[in-house]
Amino acid sequence: MKTNTIFNIKTIAIFSFIWLFASCTNLDEVVLDEVLGEDASNPAGALAAAYDRLGDGTFVDHGGVFSLQEYTTDEAILPTRGSDWGDGGKWRDMHEFTWKSDNAIVVDNWNKLTNGITRSLTAIQSVEESSIPEKKLFLAEAKGLLAYYLYTTLDLYGQAPYRDPMNPNAPLQILKADTQIDKLIADVEALLPDLAEMGTQQTHHGRFTREAAYGFLATMYLNRAVFKDRFNTASAFNFNEAAATGTGTDMDRVIYYTSLLINSGKYSLESDYFKNFARDNEKGKELIFAISQKIDYIRNGSNSFAYVCMERNQRTSAANRGTNAACTTPEFFATWDGNHDDPRFQQKYQYSDGTWFKNDGTDISVPATDIVPKSANLPWFHFNRGIQYGPQYGPILLSSGSLEMVNGRIKVSPLVMEKSTTTRMDFTPSLTFKNPAQAVFAQNEINQGARIFKYEFDPEGGNGNSNVDIPLFRLGGMYTMRAEAYFRKGNTGLAMEDLNKLRTSRNRESLYGSTPGKALTSIDQTILYNEIGFELYWELYRRPQMIRFGKFDLPGTAKPASEPYRRVFPIPQSTIDVTKEFEQNQGYN
Repeated sequence: MKTNTIFNIKTIAIFSFIWLFASCTNLDEVVLDEVLGEDASNPAGALAAAYDRLGDGTFVDHGGVFSLQEYTTDEAILPTRGSDWGDGGKWRDMHEFTWKSDNAIVVDNWNKLTNGITRSLTAIQSVEESSIPEKKLFLAEAKGLLAYYLYTTLDLYGQAPYRDPMNPNAPLQILKADTQIDKLIADVEALLPDLAEMGTQQTHHGRFTREAAYGFLATMYLNRAVFKDRFNTASAFNFNEAAATGTGTDMDRVIYYTSLLINSGKYSLESDYFKNFARDNEKGKELIFAISQKIDYIRNGSNSFAYVCMERNQRTSAANRGTNAACTTPEFFATWDGNHDDPRFQQKYQYSDGTWFKNDGTDISVPATDIVPKSANLPWFHFNRGIQYGPQYGPILLSSGSLEMVNGRIKVSPLVMEKSTTTRMDFTPSLTFKNPAQAVFAQNEINQGARIFKYEFDPEGGNGNSNVDIPLFRLGGMYTMRAEAYFRKGNTGLAMEDLNKLRTSRNRESLYGSTPGKALTSIDQTILYNEIGFELYWELYRRPQMIRFGKFDLPGTAKPASEPYRRVFPIPQSTIDVTKEFEQNQGYN
């Protein structure tokens, strides 16, 4: 059974932590919620709180790390849509590259990530001072989480705060990406003997296991060259520098760690690509490290990645709808030219009675036999998955508050935009802004943009909650990393072999004969770049990928050509005002 409780404990204490960069150095936690039968200083509770930060908006909400890693790229954009999504311009800032040190998204994510650092340090302190039987394991996991929060903060902001958790008088340290990356790698490698292998010691993909560490180490080595030379104006990063530890180069270490996972026999590629992002993916065959979500009384999971693209008149039940916010750009959509038959591009849904929802105007009705879990017998309508574009069809909500039916089935009709009822719900791959430099639509233009329905919309707990586990590292990503490492070493044959393994392991739905994806017959840097996007779109990898390939600074839809300093975000001015140890990142002064 999937659970947000990382350990088998009845209740979790949620802690409020003193900020690392505050003048006080005391890392003791203050209990906010009533603790029933648990000591607030329980090491398991402290470690659970560190894990909780991953899923409490940080990596599961479109306004969290996603907004920095995806809205700044060609994979995702959140325009102002008529009267919606203005919000002081904070969303447009991400894509127009106009963010400043007071942008609410920049500030909020800094606070979330540094809070994750603090929670991890508190967990380390709590475990170190305990005599629990699991001390060695819990300490390794807490240190692994600390490294993950530090790495993400250094990736996004170039700097991160740190204090020695065992010294109450320790000075604040400001870690820098270019010098800290090697230490992070060494620190995580040192944890490997004490981390549990997946499935042992009650671990699962929601825990920082040895396999999670392998995926993390591969990721750090893949991006090490960027960390060490972030502002290289020509994006001429040295990917074949001698590795920080071990033998060979950075790319050799990427190949080493990804191969440990690929060859472990513990994971296998899903023939149905979209199972990786389904509401019942808690036993997913590809998931190495993921955020376990569960709609329960402790903390409901986030439906954000599904909800944010779906239009307000697209209803999975009479009680659910989308919010008509994000879409992809024409540039990313164009990378799929000639690949619309790839199983990862789009998938149509088939009901148990054999009815297909084709979303092409030929649908009349679908059965009403699927019921929203834990609802008052609400019929469940399933939209198709993947990249959705063109005219949209689905159920209509009647004034009575129920879906329109025909002969006991859910009627399928052409849809219009909820807030512009004379505008057909036609998701155009193109984005036409009155001012090309500003992502602003008039009210009658809010239909624009191909939508990403990659994560299954879970209707069980309302629009905002979900049982979908959110992958951080999965097997498909390991193949893309190894392929890139092979390519950067000049071994194009092995790179293409890995990409073809991904392509041909995925099957289309039975409507198209369950045919597998087509193998590549050649490879170059553009093909490699596109294939990584096909496998990992909307999984928080695009910004680092674009930087590695020299694409991040280029102009695009509602995005000007940008300077290398934009490869990191500014330290929030509110932090600098309080903590003089921080210096603002270059370009933001």
